[in-house]
This record gives sequence, structure tokens and C-alpha cells, in this order.
Amino acid sequence: MTEEAIERGYNNRAAVPDHQRWLDEWVARSERARQTLRPSIDVRYGTAPKETLDLFLPPEPARGTLVFIHGGWWRSLDKSDYAFVAPVFVAAGFAVAMVNYDLCPGATIATAVEQCRHAVSWLVREGPERGAPMPVVIGGHSAGGHLTAMMYATDWRAHGLSDTPFVGGVSLSGVHDLAPLVRFSHNVDFKLDDAEARRMSPVAEQPRSDAPLLIAVGADETSEFVRQSDVLWNAWPRNHPPGRGAPLRIAGRQHYSVVLDYAEPESALAKATLALFPH
Repeated sequence: MTEEAIERGYNNRAAVPDHQRWLDEWVARSERARQTLRPSIDVRYGTAPKETLDLFLPPEPARGTLVFIHGGWWRSLDKSDYAFVAPVFVAAGFAVAMVNYDLCPGATIATAVEQCRHAVSWLVREGPERGAPMPVVIGGHSAGGHLTAMMYATDWRAHGLSDTPFVGGVSLSGVHDLAPLVRFSHNVDFKLDDAEARRMSPVAEQPRSDAPLLIAVGADETSEFVRQSDVLWNAWPRNHPPGRGAPLRIAGRQHYSVVLDYAEPESALAKATLALFPH
């Protein structure tokens, strides 16, 4: 690919000229979610500056926990911007843990991966006493989709756990092959070279879990983001959700509108994510 094609394929703000409208809607919906659900904010799972999470709990004992990792190209945004994801799951009886991680360029993508592993390990140990029990489904949007996929490529025994700590996952608009990003303008912050891009690419890894992974993308996203969903789908057949023959392509949705489907309990995305929890 040429550098121009890479920029066109991965610069979502340029691809969606009214992106600020959508980001403002995220913020407004998230503020309403916090006011309604009154989560525990900035609960520490580690000692680094952004090793914190927000914990949303249902009024009755939770049936399980959704762990959600925010997007922003590993370099921007915050867990607080995605609080609007929580209400549908809380209403269904699940706890929701919104995870933060340190951002590029002050940290690396590898740091974000390791911090998300810390967050998941912490929730396995501490979550039940705080109202966030097993089973766990892990998911994320954009960079958070990449980080979710990297949790599947994790040896959890090295983190003190006997088995994979989640029963399913969602990569929504995730980036799974980081090779093109070496020549993307944002690499001034990522600081990837070819070797590190491969090391941080889920498609270069074998999944260490058989847990189903829902791969979803807006049908109106750039051709590269649609390709990125297909790449991981084809690379990890053992993780296809039962009954699903292809990634979930959500009609009429681009990179910023697609995640708002989590605010709609009847959306295909919300239903498919809830279906990952045991019944």
C-alpha cells in the first residue's frame, strides 16, 4: 500500500468529517449513564497513572461481568468516553468494568497490552468481592478491539491464573495486523518498527483459548477496517462464535456510530455480545 492509501484507510477522523458530532454524543450519553448508574470511578488495578477502571453494578447480584476496553488509537480518549456502553448490560443483570491504560507516546502499545492483562487478572481476583463476578466477557472498540484480541494471545498461567479468565470476547472495529501502521502518520506516537508491529499483531499469534470471539465492524467503515475484521476471522477459525459464518458487518454504521449500537438493547451487536455469556 502507498502511504496515501494507508492514511486514507486508517485516519478515521478524516474518513468521517462530522466525527466530532459523534464523539460529543458519546460524551453526553456517558455522562447520563454515570448519573443514572453511579459507578465506582477510578478503581485502581495497578500503580501506573492510568491503571484504573470504572465499575458499573446492577441493583441485584450480577450474573457476570463485561470488561470493556476503550479505543482512540492507543493515544487518546478515555474509559469515561465509553460509559454509554454500560446501561444495556447493567439492565440485563451484568456488571461492567471500563478499563483505562496508559497512552502513547508516553507509553507503548506493548505497555497497554500488559496493563489490560493486569486489569483482567485483577478482576478475576478482586472482582467478585466488588460485585463483578465470573463469568467474564471481554470486549473493546478500535484500539480496544486490538487489545481484546491480544488477551486471546495471552498465556494466563504466566499471570497466575490456571485457565483463560473469560468465556467470550468482542473485537469491534479492531486492528489485528499492525504492519501498515508503521507508515501511518500516527506512528509518530506509536513508535512501531516492523518487528514490533508484528509482535503486537494478533494475526501473528495463535489464540491460546477456544473462547468465541465476535468480530464486528461497521459496513460503512474504511475498506482497511473491514479488511482488518476479515483478517482475524480467517486467521482464527477456532474462535468463531457458534452459528456465525462471517464477521458481523453492521449496515449503515461508520467507525464512530457503530459503537453506539451498544446503547440499543435490540441491536445485533448488543444481542450478539450478550449471547456470549452462558445461559
